[in-house]
Amino acid sequence: MSAPIRTIDEIAAEPFTSVADAIHALAGIADRGIWADGRFTPWSQATEEIAVRIAALRELLTSSSSHPHPHPPHPHPHIGLLMAGTPEYLHLLGAAACSELVVAGLNPTRRGEALLRDATLADCALILTDADNEAFLDGLDPGVPVVNVDSPEWTALLARHAGATLPAPGTVPTAADDLVALVFTSGTSGDPKAVRITQSKISVPGRMLAERFEMGPADCVYSAMPLFHSNAVMVAWPIALFAQCSLAQRRRFTASGWLDDVRRYGCTFANYVGAPLSYILATPERPDDADNPMRVVYGNEAPADVRSEFTRRFGVRVVDGFGSSEGGLSISRTPDTPDAALGPLPSGVRIVDPATGAECPRARFDASGVLANPDEAIGEMVADGPGLFAGYWNDPAADAERMRDGRFHSGDLAYVDDDGYVYFAGRSGGWMRVDGENLAAAPIERVLRRHPDVAEVGVYAVPAALVRGPAAIGDAVAAGMVLRDGADADSLADGFPGFLAAQPDLGPKQRPSLLRVTSALPRTASFKFRARDLTALGADPAGDRVWVRPDGAATFTPT
Repeated sequence: MSAPIRTIDEIAAEPFTSVADAIHALAGIADRGIWADGRFTPWSQATEEIAVRIAALRELLTSSSSHPHPHPPHPHPHIGLLMAGTPEYLHLLGAAACSELVVAGLNPTRRGEALLRDATLADCALILTDADNEAFLDGLDPGVPVVNVDSPEWTALLARHAGATLPAPGTVPTAADDLVALVFTSGTSGDPKAVRITQSKISVPGRMLAERFEMGPADCVYSAMPLFHSNAVMVAWPIALFAQCSLAQRRRFTASGWLDDVRRYGCTFANYVGAPLSYILATPERPDDADNPMRVVYGNEAPADVRSEFTRRFGVRVVDGFGSSEGGLSISRTPDTPDAALGPLPSGVRIVDPATGAECPRARFDASGVLANPDEAIGEMVADGPGLFAGYWNDPAADAERMRDGRFHSGDLAYVDDDGYVYFAGRSGGWMRVDGENLAAAPIERVLRRHPDVAEVGVYAVPAALVRGPAAIGDAVAAGMVLRDGADADSLADGFPGFLAAQPDLGPKQRPSLLRVTSALPRTASFKFRARDLTALGADPAGDRVWVRPDGAATFTPT
């Protein structure tokens, strides 16, 4: 019988082991390390590279006082990283974990003033970039020095500090609450916020997951998610550190290269967020796909049908968890969790009415499986304490909104069945008000994915007036879809009313009134669906195919 899965709280209650402790412990390991672009960096060398970068960055920060707009000195200076996923990025993460430095991951899909806004919010005293991303700063004045890590100047700087040693943990801030990094939220509902990532927010999940998936020195973690996102910083990287196993990197995720990389480096664990599993499944299937060393693929927001098909095709275990960059609460699937559910409701987490704070009643379903009481059963997931949430940087208003009356408000909607399983219902900002009833997107998406021609779907709101005429109020349900190869958009639109009517667990108000067939859904750099982009388009095709179905209409009509 397997050991019970230990929770975040149970791991956090143990004597603390810092990320710096884990890095120091790798100094003597030469047969495991970082794989990237076919090159191998042993952990013993990686720890030396980390020490060199601490010394080099200290020099840079001292000399930056001569910059035309010097950044005020700070005991824990922040360094912006506008870089691809390379060993250099990992060395800099390690430098922050082992010193007084703090790194802030800058999202390269943010451009112009938005990128400057993030760097300013993070109080960056220095920005490091690379050849892949330097051009995104052209014409911008961040007001702080910018250094290209692919430049001869950076190489010379590192050479001056060759032989540097790691600071002793007791001489630098490596306690549980000490800051290591700033990670920006995905920005699905507004400007990204900078989440404070402390030593414990990396160490505790890393140790828990390494234990849960029995990771050890013989394993290899595959990390292709963006390193400016929490999934890479709090899952892939620390698992490798605490399991003392190798880690294989790719600069950017590519579906076509995933299986080749897994075989090439002997990867046994991979992480994901959002749509990557769907992208991999969209590649041509081969008879030997299951001939690979992968054991576990772990992440969040993969639909049940995608998880099942991925397991069948590649012969791996797919574990979909639930959490956020903030770390205020997490939900783990158990073997008996229903396919559509996230997992059992954790102790100390409740589903509450966002307006009153009262706990929501359990979900009731009719004979067809339709949620019969969505208005009262769907609420916000709220935890009794902060969990691992350490606040946002430079945003006290957001801190106050997230932590109210000592409780962590996740901003995520859900409902709970009579057996205590939690079902995700969308973001609190993603409610759709249809004919006086609140509808959530996630349950509708789960049904629409059943259509055999649909590869990806995102449900969102459009003004009802677009479909029903200028006098209509509230929202109408819209669905953006990417079709499978060979599927015909006109045939899908013609047959979609019949498909909707045949779904026993889709209520009449949940049926989309607008269909948008597109080549790609708008997503954040961490692969999360960005609904507001499609809401802003309304019924404008903007290069897509769009159909609408007014009230009572039996068919969809192209716009």
